[in-house]
Formats: sequence, structure tokens, C-alpha cells
Amino acid sequence: MTSEMAFECLLVSHDPTVVCTMNPILRGFSIHTNVCVNPSKAADLLAESDTDLIVVDLEGEDSPGLMDQILESCRRRKPTILAVSAVDCAIPGVHVILRRPVTPGSGTKSVKTAYSRMLQDYRKHTRFAVMTPVLASDENSGTIRVTVTNIGEGGVGLTTKENLRSGSLLSFRVPLLGLAGEIQIRVRVLWTRPYGIAGCEFVRISPADLQILHAWLESKYRFEKPLISG
Repeated sequence: MTSEMAFECLLVSHDPTVVCTMNPILRGFSIHTNVCVNPSKAADLLAESDTDLIVVDLEGEDSPGLMDQILESCRRRKPTILAVSAVDCAIPGVHVILRRPVTPGSGTKSVKTAYSRMLQDYRKHTRFAVMTPVLASDENSGTIRVTVTNIGEGGVGLTTKENLRSGSLLSFRVPLLGLAGEIQIRVRVLWTRPYGIAGCEFVRISPADLQILHAWLESKYRFEKPLISG
């Protein structure tokens, strides 16, 4: 990732028409693309790099079992999958289906849908470091000292010397770098790790504070903007 984050794509197809049509479309969305003409090598390429989007051509002699291989390779990380198919029906593990024959218009529409999903997924899972000590209140009105290590759209990361249990509720105010005030949040502990590390989801945040948080997060995101409007 550079100062501007660019999504990474693996395009799996041995059909020159599909490759030649999809490549400029993906480039137009500022998506960096690696073309794989040999489907049997797709799993190895997925294991070697972080891939946000997989465009996979399900036609041809190598198509049986190809989706199973891809899904097996993506167990730890769940990229968006766009499948080129002759039929317009649901395919397990596939998020977007692009019907053959592939045209610039249909390809652009499908990539736009996939791009929106990738943005949503990125925003959901991306956290930004804050490293701020705060005094939190638990559900028993007790107080504990915690450090908010990171924050994102879905929740926060914490460290503390106290013993936190999964399911515990905490309320506290946290300042955001560059803003004069603080936002009030209530979180639930989802998981804990040794050395006082915990991950939490938001339980309650006022609409006003949520708007402040979203604006602050948007100021932190750095995307390579699409070259086309889609």
C-alpha cells in the first residue's frame, strides 16, 4: 500500500476477449491487475499476495473445481469475486456475475458493483491508530483504565492491565486527532488476547458523534480514485 491505497485484482482467464475487455476497465477503476492465463496457477498466486478482487472466467476445460480451489485459497482473507459465466444464476462464493459475451458496457457495470463492495469491505475492516488512554465505565458502574489503540467504522481496539471478558460492555469518551472535542461510545468486547489486548464492536453511539467519526475516518482514507466515472 502506498500513500494512496490501490485495490489489487487477479484476473483468471485464458480467453483473449475477456482479458482484453476487462483489463482496461479494471485500469479505469485504478485497480492493479495481475493476469493469470493458467487457472491451475491461480491458487499459488493468491497465496503469494493480498488480493481484493478476483475476476474468474468459469468457461473452459479448467473450470470444474476452479471455484473450490479459489475459495480454499481465500479462507483467511475474503476478497470480492466476480465470475464470468454463460449462465446468470447464483454461484457459491461469487458476489458478482458477468454474463458472456463480455462487453465494455456489461464489464464496466459489473466492476462498478464489485468496486462498491470492495470499498464497503475496506471501510468496515480498516482501523486507524489513535493510542489514547481513557477512563472507561463498565456495566457495573466501575471504572477501568484502558488505551484505545485503534478505531474504525466497526469498533475499536483496546489494551488494558485489567481482566476483560468477552461480552463485557464499556462506555468512554475518546478524542480523535485533529478534532477539538471527543465522541462518546459504548462498546462490547468481542475477543481478548494475552497481554490485555481486546477487540470491541460499537453498541451505542449518538447520530451526531457517528457523523463526526465517519467524517474523521473519511479524512484518513487514501484511495487511488477511479479514472472513469463508471
